[in-house]
Amino acid sequence: MSGRYVWQLHEADETRIAEVGGKGAGLGALTRIDGVRVPEGFCVTTGAFRLVARTPALAGPLARLAGADEDDRAALRSAAAEVRRAVERTPLPGDVAAAVTAALSGLGADAAYAVRSSATAEDLPAASFAGQQDTYLNVAGTAEVLRHVSRCWASLFTDRAVTYRRRHGIDDRAVDMAVVVQRMVVPDAAGIMFTADPVTGDRTVVSVEAGLGLGEALVSGLVNPDLFTVRDGVVVGRTIGAKSVAVHPVPGGGTRETSVDPARRVQPALTDAQAVRIAALGRRIEAHLGCPQDIEWAVTGDDVHILQSRPITTLFPVPAAVDGRFHVYLSVGHQQMMTDAMKPLGLSMWRLTAMVPMHEAGGRLFVDATPHLSTPAGRTAFLGMIGRVDPLTRDALETVLARDVVPAAPEPAPDGPPAGGPPPPIGTDPAVVTTLVERSRVSLAALRRDVGARSGPELFDFLTGAFAEHKRVLADPLSAQVIMAGMQAAWWLDDKLGEWLGERDAADTLTLSAPGNVTAEMGLALLDVADVIRAHPEVVAFLRDGAGDGFLDELPRLPGGAQARAAVAGYLDRYGMRCLGEIDITRPRWSERPATLVPLILDHVRTFAPGAAARRFAQGRERAEAKAREVLDHLRALPDGERKAAETKAMIERVRTFAGYREYPKYDIVSRYAVYKQALMAEADRLVRAGVLAAAEDVFYLTFEEFREVAATGRVDAGLIRRRREEFRTHQRLTPPRVLTSAGEALDGSYRRDDVPPAALVGLAVSAGVVEGRARVVADLAGADLEPGDILVTAHTDPSWTPLFVAVAGLVTEVGGLMTHGAVIAREYGLPAVVAVPDATRLIPDGGRIRVHGTDGYVELLS
Repeated sequence: MSGRYVWQLHEADETRIAEVGGKGAGLGALTRIDGVRVPEGFCVTTGAFRLVARTPALAGPLARLAGADEDDRAALRSAAAEVRRAVERTPLPGDVAAAVTAALSGLGADAAYAVRSSATAEDLPAASFAGQQDTYLNVAGTAEVLRHVSRCWASLFTDRAVTYRRRHGIDDRAVDMAVVVQRMVVPDAAGIMFTADPVTGDRTVVSVEAGLGLGEALVSGLVNPDLFTVRDGVVVGRTIGAKSVAVHPVPGGGTRETSVDPARRVQPALTDAQAVRIAALGRRIEAHLGCPQDIEWAVTGDDVHILQSRPITTLFPVPAAVDGRFHVYLSVGHQQMMTDAMKPLGLSMWRLTAMVPMHEAGGRLFVDATPHLSTPAGRTAFLGMIGRVDPLTRDALETVLARDVVPAAPEPAPDGPPAGGPPPPIGTDPAVVTTLVERSRVSLAALRRDVGARSGPELFDFLTGAFAEHKRVLADPLSAQVIMAGMQAAWWLDDKLGEWLGERDAADTLTLSAPGNVTAEMGLALLDVADVIRAHPEVVAFLRDGAGDGFLDELPRLPGGAQARAAVAGYLDRYGMRCLGEIDITRPRWSERPATLVPLILDHVRTFAPGAAARRFAQGRERAEAKAREVLDHLRALPDGERKAAETKAMIERVRTFAGYREYPKYDIVSRYAVYKQALMAEADRLVRAGVLAAAEDVFYLTFEEFREVAATGRVDAGLIRRRREEFRTHQRLTPPRVLTSAGEALDGSYRRDDVPPAALVGLAVSAGVVEGRARVVADLAGADLEPGDILVTAHTDPSWTPLFVAVAGLVTEVGGLMTHGAVIAREYGLPAVVAVPDATRLIPDGGRIRVHGTDGYVELLS
């Protein structure tokens, strides 16, 4: 259709975005829905815009905009303004003007029109670009329509549009502009509706906002709209706004604000029947377009006109429905301290190796808590367990449960204790832990040996069996018993010593330097690596100059380099499977990118004296032993003190024997993941060599089963990989909630406390003590620049952050719970820590002084 500059709206659809832009395509799709009335109109195509954009008058301004530094706001604004002026001064080419004039004649040249921008990167699922380009209402006359077409083209380069594109990684030159011209609707009332609650995400309601006259007063914030909440064809909520002004068209063109009669201001702009009818149209549009919609509408008499519909891009997706019942899901990422979006291979691998069924939404995983909440007894037990670990999740669950929407299940019949009676007591024998670790090592060694050089379907068949062994090791009843024994002993100590002695969080001190904590050992082991490197100045200088991932091969050329290389290689042999976001198998491991560790090693070289690891461990053990003597002495002085002291001594022995094992199952999982990944990437490399894949990393955007199919058939859907990449970028911009319902409601819970200072940031106390220092807000390990006494503030930490813990005085995170890895290691190292502090990285200024109350669970901002 080269040379065609006008498309009628009914000719446009989603396949024509390149010609008519997002708004034009969306309106075209709306014209095909039964019962939906769209004002007549046409689109001036992107081809017309490109004729203007290619003129010599635009070449220089566009080049200067492309070269403008994003961080230089003044230069960016100046370059964008120059482009806008050049577009508006360039007359429409003759063929374009003639096509627009002819289209206007078909609609009635004496009518008034809405002239609206329609960019090719607009009204899309990944980025709506709402409000980024301009709309002009009540444009009268052919000459004015032609002038406003140019103005719409120019609005592609407003400051806000250019900034928005830069933020979303979209090149200015990659976006074209079409223009929609429609007959003007002069409404009695107009507004917006969302087919899901835009704040909570609840998909069961339609939110209808309404004002008098044109919707411009509402969109521009001139009035507080009426708000109707509609559920199942009934208005269930109604708020009437004070509508002091309205926007109306002016004869001859343009609009003006008019004052609303005082008696009319407090009257609803719609009847309930009209709100229900509008909501029903919204549901029809949503069903046709396949996702919740943000819809502009206008009412004239008995007619409802739909002016625009675009996806709501801010809603968190909902897991695919398995039945028609209501479900409550808990975020796996909040339990695993990794709330970032995961790629499809990572999601599918975690689901295949997890001990419980998981559901995917928004690039994250969720578990269905509904069975635990559907009986009174199960609900009480589950809330009690969750409350100990994460009070925010408990509060969110209680919010849902208060509505009585969770389907009830019959109470199970009492059938006595489990067959075989209660599990045998495990005492405090360290050999139990040794046995478990040895079982894991034997199984892991067999995996490494047996995976061999398998490839193609044979590899995937082998891995499927390996996943079964993976879950068998994780499901070892003795392993779960040991973990629970350590946790229950810590809870017992905190509860009983609080009751008997008024001690708070005594277990935090009593578990310092507990043996066998593989994650804590990992942090201290990097101090030992730093000791080796510190002794060789040439190696230190080489690393400071910016070592790449191949630095290990270069080290032997330097004096002391062989020893340094051996130290780093030894560390990677034991811990190289770890990385940020390690539950996602697609994330690069330390062994793949060893340079990740270099900044941490250099910080340790600079900050610590030789032998720091052994000293820190010994100091922690001495503090724990001193605390044990202290509490036992105090208990013996109480009535019935010998009994209380004996029980406490047994629990101290138990917690110190078993607490360290809490970290080992995760270490085993990640060790297995390293083996799986090595085998899978070898297969991906084989497929690249065979010309099946363009790049090995393409498999990250396939599920395990899809990868298996590609390996078996030698064919891949390149389009699927492209779509998955874009979908992943969309998911990265979403923030997952702690609790998500099947109705789409996203909840994060609240702290309901009145025992903290008014300006304090409330969180969950996970490691006792109070510390004051400089806050360092760190987004990733590579960006850490820590000094002794600093307090680490970050979104979340997994075991890969442990090497940083040895260098800080306290910890604050946005995500976390009592038994998540960051909390466990903070207690192990004796760091006061508060986790689950909402928006901590935004509210705490980097470099500001803060005080962390690890015992009471809040953070004070001091400067």
